[in-house]
Amino acid sequence: MTDESWLVLPWGMRDNAVMSLPPGFLDELRNRLSLGQVVGRKVMWDTRKSNQGKGDLWAPCPFHQEKTASFHVDDRKGFYYCFGCHAKGDAITFVRETENVDFMEAVKILAAEAGMPVPERDPQAQEKADARTVLVDVMEQAVQYHRLQLQTGAAADARDYLERRGLSADAQARWEIGFAPPNGGVLEQLSGKGIDQKLIIDAGLAAESDRGNGLYNRFRDRIMFPIRDARGRAIGFGGRAMDPNHPAKYYNSPETALFDKGRSLFNHGPAREAAGKGKPLVVAEGYMDVIALSEAGFTATVAPLGTAITEDQLRLMWRTAPEPIISLDGDKAGLRAAMRVIDIALPLLEAGQSLRFALMPEGLDPDDLIKAQGAGAMQKLLDQAIPMVQLLWRRETEGGTFDSPERKAALEKALREKVELIRDPTIRSHYDQALKDMRWALFSNRKAASVRKAGGGTWNSRQDPWKREVSPVATSRSSALASGAADQDHLREAVILATFIAAPTVASEFETGLEQMECRDPIHHDLQACLLRHLGADDLRAAIVADLGDTPLEKLFAQNHVAISPAIRRGGDVDIARLCLAEEFAKLTARRGQVREIEDAVEDLGGVADEGLTWRLAEASKAVDRAGRGDDDDSAEYAVGENGALMKKDEQSAFDQLLEQIGFAKGDKRPKS
Repeated sequence: MTDESWLVLPWGMRDNAVMSLPPGFLDELRNRLSLGQVVGRKVMWDTRKSNQGKGDLWAPCPFHQEKTASFHVDDRKGFYYCFGCHAKGDAITFVRETENVDFMEAVKILAAEAGMPVPERDPQAQEKADARTVLVDVMEQAVQYHRLQLQTGAAADARDYLERRGLSADAQARWEIGFAPPNGGVLEQLSGKGIDQKLIIDAGLAAESDRGNGLYNRFRDRIMFPIRDARGRAIGFGGRAMDPNHPAKYYNSPETALFDKGRSLFNHGPAREAAGKGKPLVVAEGYMDVIALSEAGFTATVAPLGTAITEDQLRLMWRTAPEPIISLDGDKAGLRAAMRVIDIALPLLEAGQSLRFALMPEGLDPDDLIKAQGAGAMQKLLDQAIPMVQLLWRRETEGGTFDSPERKAALEKALREKVELIRDPTIRSHYDQALKDMRWALFSNRKAASVRKAGGGTWNSRQDPWKREVSPVATSRSSALASGAADQDHLREAVILATFIAAPTVASEFETGLEQMECRDPIHHDLQACLLRHLGADDLRAAIVADLGDTPLEKLFAQNHVAISPAIRRGGDVDIARLCLAEEFAKLTARRGQVREIEDAVEDLGGVADEGLTWRLAEASKAVDRAGRGDDDDSAEYAVGENGALMKKDEQSAFDQLLEQIGFAKGDKRPKS
């Protein structure tokens, strides 16, 4: 009987209703519930004495009057105890006592909270419970039998293998490792002791032959690892084949009345105890990884049992620790397994309940790493474990090229679909913001390092990935020719940013434009990034001040051209703000397009000029003219250019000045009229 058996036996003695529930239902109910949440509805936790990260909670007792916090909840083990009045129990007991309901009513209350339907009463439940107790005894005898077999001559190769893997005799004893001989086995041993063969089959140790040859041992010529539940009861086995050519390297017990591999974890009980003492919960891939990590000091380590991690296993992990670290092998299969975990976990995320991922070096598992580099190398990997949102981003972007609006939109859609899987609205909002920040960084001018820019920049992998190599020709050309437009660009950037802040209700309509705007001014760049992070915030201005302080906003709104902008002067007029943003984005895009066209024209100018140059420059000017027609200057004077383009006189003058610069730079090779 375990030290927690008092949690089970009194219910059966006090209330016969428990005997009508199917075996395993109450265990599943306890596993799904957090006792801290159940009790937390009735008490106020003592924040100075409690350690919520470890599930160690203290409060004044709800069962007797007191001022000190003597009521203790162990959320990991799922029971409470008051050092004043000595009240004790688990979630069901607590609901019974505080709600004044009977056992079955308390079960129904908690089952509804856990999302579990209460099964119909089973008259044979007690009989089934007794049968499970018998099966546990059969499994314990099988554990002892296999341990003895490991010491025989037939297990010499198995002992050599374990020694090569670094497992001493003491370690083998701690993990109760055994051996299933190739001939004969546990079926013959237990049958010889008078145990009914049906019980041996029901325990998953033997099976009936399809060829009609009677019964056979499921485990033959394998190293045997006992699997125990959280209460320490033997419920199944994992067997490693000694034959390297065997198609099933590892083989687990089949589903039985005791063993449900999708709801069990290898080393669950000891790991839960170690996590309660502050050890990080590590999730490895297999038995040997768990043993190697535990022997190296990472004692809060568990593993799934021959399947991908399931929802039920995730809930068991979160009951043990709020942020388990998934440590899978560094090969492709390990990475695929890590990626699958993301899709399972996203709908289940809650505040303070997530996952981190420690990706092993390629080709290594935890056992290999510890042997080659020591426990310190493994600790370093665990310390550097990345949040799940980063692995999600890596999965959706790795190997992809996002050099077109369509590809960018496809990425945005894929990420949005994943975020929508998250049920918790607060976490969903934070994930959306984190992915938006990453997307903006990827698509921004700083991050588009692998794409050749109009200015001639290329990415050098030996440098900081945020920096570019820029050719001297491109630099001098840009500084010479774009200087006339730079001041106008700066003014438009300022008006756009100020309008976003003054009219946040229309900001979402222009988010793409803001995301693609190339801010040359450092202050504008910081404001742009901050706006993208906080779009949709209840108080956008306060969020910006919290990130950047008051100075950037003061400088932005102190500029005269910002202060006189209609969108700022009439800050409550949404329509004006919408028109202002549309117009300023159009002008900014057209102006920068004109500058790029002129830069390309300079580059293309050769010994003989052609009519194409004049046409290209005129088309760029037309774009600027079209974008500027929203100006409130009906009295503007227009002139017809040599190519028939209608241009404002002031813009024609600026255009002529740019042509003069081109002519000066290239020896005045413009076409003559």
